[in-house]
Amino acid sequence: MTGSGRVSCAASLAVFGLLLAAAAPQAGAAVLRPGADRAGAASEAEVPRTGPAAEACRNSSRGHRGILRAAAPSPQESSPMQYNDLTPEEEWVILRKGTERPFSGRFWKHSAEGTYVCRRCNAPLFRSTAKFDSECGWPSFDDAIPDAVKRQPDADGKRTEIVCARCGAHLGHVFLGEGYTDRNTRHCVNSLSLDFLPVAGKELHRAIFASGCFWGTEYVFQRAPGVVSTTVGYTGGTTPSPSYRDVCGGKTGHAEAVEVVYDPGKTTYEALCRLFFETHDPTQLNRQGPDVGTQYRSAVFTLDETQRQTAARLIAQLRERGTKVVTEVVPATTFWKAEDYHQDYYNRTGRKPYCHGYRQRF
Repeated sequence: MTGSGRVSCAASLAVFGLLLAAAAPQAGAAVLRPGADRAGAASEAEVPRTGPAAEACRNSSRGHRGILRAAAPSPQESSPMQYNDLTPEEEWVILRKGTERPFSGRFWKHSAEGTYVCRRCNAPLFRSTAKFDSECGWPSFDDAIPDAVKRQPDADGKRTEIVCARCGAHLGHVFLGEGYTDRNTRHCVNSLSLDFLPVAGKELHRAIFASGCFWGTEYVFQRAPGVVSTTVGYTGGTTPSPSYRDVCGGKTGHAEAVEVVYDPGKTTYEALCRLFFETHDPTQLNRQGPDVGTQYRSAVFTLDETQRQTAARLIAQLRERGTKVVTEVVPATTFWKAEDYHQDYYNRTGRKPYCHGYRQRF
């Protein structure tokens, strides 16, 4: 991603019917990261288990390969329904009734205000006010928009499948009587089956930070008030679409970084920037703890002049206090999302960061 630090509702509405493809999962086992606490890196095949909710939701693909055709229009429609293009992974879930890995979807920890819509046909399905955290690894909603979601018996003969009432896209399953909320209902939905539209007039802002291993950087910002979502990736270099192996080779120029999407009504860029400086060692050059290399450098990738001035001012304050800051402050370039097994790593594995800890500096 490049450009402005604002993610405006107007822009979201302008692309309402266009493709917002979810990142494709990477095949094969995880590459083990160098460092003291990385021997247990999760692979794409890993499926964490977190209680009865996760067990109830877990399901493997049971669809059939073949030619995929659009559903026939209903008698009330004057023309065939228009569908969005889907990635192979989205087709597997939406058309073949597969299930994405738990704790991997982009909307699992999503908390912005707005409406979740069908990825295939853009029909509104769930409001953000119905979303809650069931700790099952998939987005959970205790209510659907009236007449938007259809329930039908699942092929396994036990569960109840939910599909988009407009186009029939597979969404997931619904469970009753679990006691999570007063409505006593949990719509367990694949992120790949959804898109999201923010509340009209509601702006979300972006920030990009690099402070060593991006697992730890993400862990820190996920717990900050006002943060809506985080994504780990690579930026600051010259190699397009780099892999983790490429970046570890040290020739791409990229740093491990985290893109933070936040609500400016609940936090500020300065607050996030202060947290950045207080949760890693900004005096270490091209390393952070046991992780050594330019990809582990301390850097703030700014999206506008205000962000640049804020970061520069905080660095000046730290240097006045005797902290020999080596953090780079540079304009942001393309942010390349990292492989799926790197996303939300510490939440998925239950581990804790080994080189990120809080230290008051201001």
